[in-house]
Amino acid sequence: MKFHIRHLNNSFRNHIRGFSMIEVLVTLMVLSIGLLGLAAMQTSSIQNTHGAYLRTQATHLAYDILDRMRANMTGVNDGDYNNINADESVNNYTDPNCFTAGCTSLQMTATDAAQWEIDLATQLPAGQGTVVVDPAGNNVFTITVTWGDPDTGGTTNFVMTSQL
Repeated sequence: MKFHIRHLNNSFRNHIRGFSMIEVLVTLMVLSIGLLGLAAMQTSSIQNTHGAYLRTQATHLAYDILDRMRANMTGVNDGDYNNINADESVNNYTDPNCFTAGCTSLQMTATDAAQWEIDLATQLPAGQGTVVVDPAGNNVFTITVTWGDPDTGGTTNFVMTSQL
């Protein structure tokens, strides 16, 4: 009889060892799925952070040209800022270097547009910008900043309207 009891105990112990191994494998599988989910959330977070950074840059660039316009109200009133189209790939504007010598309001507008064009190209992927005046003649300007969105492969816009 003793032999039979030992045999049952050994059989029961072997069964417990096998069950323990299955538990470990299931635990590792659940843990690995959880870690994959965590990695996916981290990747999504990084992409969203980069998108927010680009939107912030676009906002700063729109306010940059608006501040330049406020500093050159003669150019605004003369219509020099109407229909600015800043696109580095086209290189629409050249800087007349107004910092070493005095400039007219038109030359200052060209300086502002050239520097804004460079800033758009260096701070945003495929960055472009436009300044359009409201035809009603009440100094209402619409500033649009467009850039390439690396996450979606499309383009994204930031549009701001302001009256000077």
